[in-house]
Amino acid sequence: MNPSTALARVLVDELVRGGVREVVLAPGSRSAPLAFALHSADRDGRLRLHVRIDERTAGFLALGLAKTGGAPAAVVTTSGTAVGNLMPAVMEASHAGVPLVVVSADRPAELRATGANQTTDQVHLFGGFVRLSSDALRPTREPGQVRSWRRVTAQALAAATGARTGHPGPVHLNVQLVDPLVPDDGDDWVEPLDGRPDGRAWTAVEPPSRAEPTILAAGPRTVVVAGDDAGPPARLLAESAGWPLLAEPTSGARTGGNALRCYRLLLDGDLAAQVERVVVYGHPTLSRPVARLLARADVEVVVVARSGAVWPDAGHAASRVIRSARAAAAADPGWLAGWQAADRAASKAVDAVLASEPGLTPYDVAALVSAGLPAAGLLVVGSSNPIRDLDLMAAPYPVGERRKVIANRGLSGIDGTVSTAIGAALARRDSARAIAYLGDLTFLHDVGGLVVGPDEPRPDLTIVVANDGGGSIFGLLEQGAPEHAAVFERVFGTPHQVDLAGLCTATGTPYQLIDDPETLLASLARPAEGIEVLEVPVDRTGRRDLDARLRAD
Repeated sequence: MNPSTALARVLVDELVRGGVREVVLAPGSRSAPLAFALHSADRDGRLRLHVRIDERTAGFLALGLAKTGGAPAAVVTTSGTAVGNLMPAVMEASHAGVPLVVVSADRPAELRATGANQTTDQVHLFGGFVRLSSDALRPTREPGQVRSWRRVTAQALAAATGARTGHPGPVHLNVQLVDPLVPDDGDDWVEPLDGRPDGRAWTAVEPPSRAEPTILAAGPRTVVVAGDDAGPPARLLAESAGWPLLAEPTSGARTGGNALRCYRLLLDGDLAAQVERVVVYGHPTLSRPVARLLARADVEVVVVARSGAVWPDAGHAASRVIRSARAAAAADPGWLAGWQAADRAASKAVDAVLASEPGLTPYDVAALVSAGLPAAGLLVVGSSNPIRDLDLMAAPYPVGERRKVIANRGLSGIDGTVSTAIGAALARRDSARAIAYLGDLTFLHDVGGLVVGPDEPRPDLTIVVANDGGGSIFGLLEQGAPEHAAVFERVFGTPHQVDLAGLCTATGTPYQLIDDPETLLASLARPAEGIEVLEVPVDRTGRRDLDARLRAD
């Protein structure tokens, strides 16, 4: 057996032992030993292999697989620019705390800085965005190599899952592979390739101990802010204390009677001025009113951060960072009741304004998508307006009917969202419906995600594209003001006039054009078969005025 084949087989075996069940491969020459080993493991049912021709698509597919699969996912590339194309996915995984394992094939180290083809410094490529970067994997025909390869892989998986730190995220294994790069006929090696008995990982890592919850006094007028990936603890604290819950759609906490639909609008009103304390979970990203609340000098900000050296505190106002929280007693019931009454009134006013609009608005599309998501379903939401429209229009779900709502909110980019949604749908153990809700620019940015080979696993996924022909979110910002109209359309509105139906035809993706709410609801109610696209045209010319009227009413 040649050295590169031995290393590749051991590396793949240890990844499986460490819990990796989903691996995405982008083809290449230098990575051939890894490709052969992955194909064998896939054939034997030890992992599921996904092949993509575009490394950026591959990275975001692996990101989606890791987000919903409950285990780290790996992406494998060849050398050179192939590795660089993973940077956006690695950055997102780093800020979102997603256990993504990057395995990059490389040429031997002695070829670096020699002008050798397809050779660059891959070792430091991801910088501080990875929890661990290792260049120790190089095969030589010497005893002691196998245990070294397994230790490095086990250490990387521990870093990716945050087993020691409680701070999961991406890791990078740079693998120096030497010729020959394809398997030979022999199975002999200088030492056994076996790992630990009974399929165990090479190194078992004990998790950090849990701290007792911090007791929060019930007295101050408190609201709970649940940002991205906050999880059920935010809801449980709000319910036990009787505090209003301001939960983003991707928080995992937007359920129950304490969660408010129109909290962003209410934060511009009188109730917000009475807030004395905010308890923050997760990563708040959507709302300027929330950001202003968290920066107020007269408000005590308590951050609940389970792990990591960085906690959310963009307003530089946090007075305490704790691992978990519990309320000492229930608060004055009138405090929550006032917010709930205001939320009902705001919701009624918003619905009345939208009902007077001719045709489908982007807000209507968001409401219909939310209504069409069944219990236990998966919703992947694009950044920019879709996630914000959903935030306003999605009524909190009953506690017993949780839905999985995710988005790439680590850095809130629009790149790779189609691939993330496909990966997230593939990794779901539940067979309930999976929907992706995107804007047109987000869809176009990753239309390559629809290029899926005939032998690759495909999920049942409905992609709803609210197509307003450009970047309408900028119309709601300062640059969308009337005085900038002469400049806006070309450099911010970015009209594209792309035929989405033609793109879908080119990739063999079923497509439907929808222009009324009944058809959209009916299409979301029928079972999906594979990946399909529903395009819903909406008008962005009056979006700024509509948004202003919603805030005013």
